[in-house]
Amino acid sequence: MKQLGQWIVGLWLLLVLWGCQPTPMPQGDRVRITKAVSGMMLEVLPLAQQTQAERIRLIGLDAPAFDQDPWDEQAQTYLQTLTLGKTVLLEPDIELAFQPKTGLSQKLAYVWLDGTLLNEKMIAEGYVLARSRSPNLKYDQRLTRAQESARLRGIGIWNPNQPMRQTPGEFRKDEG
Repeated sequence: MKQLGQWIVGLWLLLVLWGCQPTPMPQGDRVRITKAVSGMMLEVLPLAQQTQAERIRLIGLDAPAFDQDPWDEQAQTYLQTLTLGKTVLLEPDIELAFQPKTGLSQKLAYVWLDGTLLNEKMIAEGYVLARSRSPNLKYDQRLTRAQESARLRGIGIWNPNQPMRQTPGEFRKDEG
């Protein structure tokens, strides 16, 4: 019985120590934000070279569509306020690009600013919806929890007095 107690204490200590390990820092490219194109798209310049700006789409979210007033402008303005002129870290996931209807490939990334995952912040503040897109699921649970928090608090697109009644996909389908 004494050995069982020592084994349980040892296992407990191992779990405590494992839980206290620092979260690994995300890896990726540092860029400077030149513009928020929408609530889910940024224009960036690499720090290493001052080349042509490229567009980065934030992974794991879906922003209100253009003309989905007032939420589209609110999401874009908030993202611009958070990022304009700042240096951020772009963390890729599994799939590095996608092709929207335009046929032009756009890079996908998680965007980190001073240790804050901006993809999650946009969702948690109620500016955009969480949207899983396999295979890019690295932070899927975090993003889903952020959305549930915004919904329960009734903020942004979840405001009961002025809710967004159509998802961006539904809105685009009806407008298209």
